[in-house]
Amino acid sequence: MPADNELLFGIGAPQIHTRLPVDPEEIRRYIERAEALGFHSLWVQEQAGLRAAAGALEGVSMLSYAAALTRRIRLGNAVFLINLRNPIQLAKSLASLDQLSQGRLIVGVGLGGVTRLYEAYGLSPEHKVARFVEALTLIKKLWTEEDLTFEGKFWRLKKASLWPKPLQKPHPPVWFGANSPAALKRAVKHGSGFVGAGSFSTADFKTQVQVVLSALAEEKKNPRDFMIGKRVYLAVDKNRERAAKRLREWFGLYYGQAELMERVAVWGSVEECVEGLREIIAAGARLLILNPVFDMMDHLEVLAGEILPQIRGR
Repeated sequence: MPADNELLFGIGAPQIHTRLPVDPEEIRRYIERAEALGFHSLWVQEQAGLRAAAGALEGVSMLSYAAALTRRIRLGNAVFLINLRNPIQLAKSLASLDQLSQGRLIVGVGLGGVTRLYEAYGLSPEHKVARFVEALTLIKKLWTEEDLTFEGKFWRLKKASLWPKPLQKPHPPVWFGANSPAALKRAVKHGSGFVGAGSFSTADFKTQVQVVLSALAEEKKNPRDFMIGKRVYLAVDKNRERAAKRLREWFGLYYGQAELMERVAVWGSVEECVEGLREIIAAGARLLILNPVFDMMDHLEVLAGEILPQIRGR
């Protein structure tokens, strides 16, 4: 964990592509530059949907590629919808990734707010919370135990061992994506961090943080040992209207809700973006996952060179 007063800044990976085929060389340059500029972490997100407009590369594949290109930057997913994945296979994939990245993985998990994809994955939305908790419990046990016998409602194993286990001990940090009070309390009970979604506003996030802090007090857990972060979609442009137009286009493609950006994104001049990010920090964020959605390389430079120094007070 960082020092109590240390702010951390992650960066969204170049994962989402509206024009195909993808350009691996462009992706490589971005990832290597993000590490060279000193960002704490590189983040992908789950894209389990089947909408062509989303155009998102699969998260574990993207992070594996990034692991091969980098040596320092941490690698995170916010978040895996583990109900839509086989927990044994996911445990194996993530343990392998943690080994290949030399212990740089941050595992984000979440239940997800909608169940419309369950049928496509051969699942029923019934007992979704029980399935989620059992899957996460099984993943952690596979990471930490040998000759595991597991008798659950959804999965059963007898004398099973996953090898190699993750490099990080006892396992990579598990951070939750959550929104409802019940989900936020699960984050505190079962995880070591909470990452607010980019599709929620600063006001939403502030409310979520208060629930998390109350739950930490109830569980008698030290808040210093629990990471609180937020993904922030942003666009830096002196022409505020141009930035807003491009954000609306992207939100329309990715979320199917162009006007959502007006509630959740930060955009405008350097000074306007600094102000918006400071509001999120004041709401309780210790980690900001900065997520530009166009002109990605240009945003890397202006974020590292102009915005972060102001926030850090340099």
